[in-house]
Amino acid sequence: MKITLKDGSVKEYGQSMAVIDVARDLSEGLARAATCAKVDGEVKDLRTVLDKDCELEILTFDSEEGKGAFNHTASHIMAQAVKRLYPETKLAIGPSIANGFYYDLDRETPFTTEDLEKIEAEMKKIVKEDLKLERFTRSRDEAVAYFKEKEEPYKVELVEDLPEGAEISFYSQGEFTDLCAGPHLMSTKAVKAFKLTSLAGAYWRGDEKNKMLTRIYGVAYPKKSELDDYLHMMEEARKRDHRKLGRELGLFMMSDEGPGFPFFLPKGMELKNTLLDYWRKLHREKGYVEVSTPIILSRHLWENSGHWDHYKNNMYTTVIDEEDYAVKPMNCPGGMLVYKSEPRSYKDLPIRMGELGLVHRHEKSGQLHGLMRVRCFTQDDAHIFMTPEQIRDEIKGVAQLIDEVYSLFGFKYHVELSTRPEDSMGSDEDWEMATEGLRGALDDMGLDYIVNEGDGAFYGPKIDFHLEDSIGRTWQCGTIQLDMQMPQRFDLEYTGADGEKHRPIMIHRVAFGSIERFIGILIEHFAGAFPTWLAPVQVKVLPISDKHMDYAQKVYEALEAAGIRSEIDTRAEKIGYKIREAQVNKIPYMLVVGGKEEETGKVSVRSRFAGDEGQKDLAAFIEDIQKEIADKTIREVEVEE
Repeated sequence: MKITLKDGSVKEYGQSMAVIDVARDLSEGLARAATCAKVDGEVKDLRTVLDKDCELEILTFDSEEGKGAFNHTASHIMAQAVKRLYPETKLAIGPSIANGFYYDLDRETPFTTEDLEKIEAEMKKIVKEDLKLERFTRSRDEAVAYFKEKEEPYKVELVEDLPEGAEISFYSQGEFTDLCAGPHLMSTKAVKAFKLTSLAGAYWRGDEKNKMLTRIYGVAYPKKSELDDYLHMMEEARKRDHRKLGRELGLFMMSDEGPGFPFFLPKGMELKNTLLDYWRKLHREKGYVEVSTPIILSRHLWENSGHWDHYKNNMYTTVIDEEDYAVKPMNCPGGMLVYKSEPRSYKDLPIRMGELGLVHRHEKSGQLHGLMRVRCFTQDDAHIFMTPEQIRDEIKGVAQLIDEVYSLFGFKYHVELSTRPEDSMGSDEDWEMATEGLRGALDDMGLDYIVNEGDGAFYGPKIDFHLEDSIGRTWQCGTIQLDMQMPQRFDLEYTGADGEKHRPIMIHRVAFGSIERFIGILIEHFAGAFPTWLAPVQVKVLPISDKHMDYAQKVYEALEAAGIRSEIDTRAEKIGYKIREAQVNKIPYMLVVGGKEEETGKVSVRSRFAGDEGQKDLAAFIEDIQKEIADKTIREVEVEE
């Protein structure tokens, strides 16, 4: 039996071997760290017996699938602890999720946060007991009988939904047995660090007609240090919550009169408009033209684009003059009409057409989350119309533009290339040309990327940019999608050098994605302390007393005349109080003015970055801050205030 490992090396064995035994043969350390494996590309349990030639990859917590097996085992440990402490509890489901695990539980007396501490303590005992997890199977009828005897109605329902003749897998650890497809760790001992993080309500099977269960969330790690790092990140995220900071800094608000429809306040509009000014300047430099298309368009348009059939549940509709219309959820169809508004030649291409379009999508109320998930947002769309020969260069141009945007804000990012899904439109030749165009552009630029096989849009392959913020969270914002279907649906044409009509290739792309969501990300990335060029208020003038108000007013007027966003604090408060409040409001610069400053025509500069920067000539300060704003500099904090 030949087993080909991830690095291409081959191990030969004369008998069948369990995956865990192969891991031990390779390295005892690897066997201890292993959580599951991939056998010929499929995720399998460590107990899986290999009896023929195959490709094998041993997975650890560092991989997505390996982390899933680890978290899934942690969910079973939690369920076992719950059953020990509260045996009357009925078990529903307990999967691993992106950041940890949960288990849905039915108990007459609802769980409280105090219960979580008791459950954690029992989980620690189970881990110390080093219980071996064992997998076994039963027929469907045997599984139903087992769970009926155990009085577990939710498990009975799950098993009964499986087809007749299905073989059902179980995992047991000590006295606890659960219905589960796996994979799982070999023992409870490996789950060394965990924390139950929260409680929530969850309808059985997500159906509001069903009973409300209690969902207990948790996180688990192989090492306590890793858990501590995660909990620190969560605490940082809590302090940086854009909803809290948005309210405190006067940036935006939400209203019960329009759930999911954000209101931008004056300071928030300064921030938003600064971003949009930057977007427009950048796109002019990169050869884009800007268009604006209507918010409401006829049903016929949305039928032609495919949205009416495939996206109608997320669209807001209305009737005008007895005809159906829809509020646009996307800008693309309007862009098609702009392209078709006049004849096009190959000499006109590529056409890079940008739009800051307000779109509306119906999101479920439970999914709304500040600016991150809203029902109306400004999408920084661009549609590029081109010939097939121009694909590679245009993709590179877009990737370079997105890199420039993210680098400006200090974001790291990684790139993913998603290929043709099973449910797709178009010929094999078109898809191959499009995919190789994207791949070739990434290769030309030397960008590292992950390939997501089969995760493209139904109309074409795509490149996604996942940015990483200052506390390590990732966000999917920028995207580049190649589309050969919509130009066909709208019968777009250009006249080629041969005088014949040809179909253009089209790119959909966004850099910010949603302006509103990007602002939410920026608030949390910078914890509300924006770089000076982006800050809604860049300078606050702080007169020491009423006697110096006239000079303070002159300083303020000079700043405003220089295009610097400023405020003046005219309240009869002590200067220390004014400084502290400006710091709380995360103002980049404070100019303290009193008798000495007035006599010399100077200002005393305090900054968020370096504290007391001493006295400066007002003209020199203005010149320095104008340069900082023009260069879009991100100053690092030198001292803690």
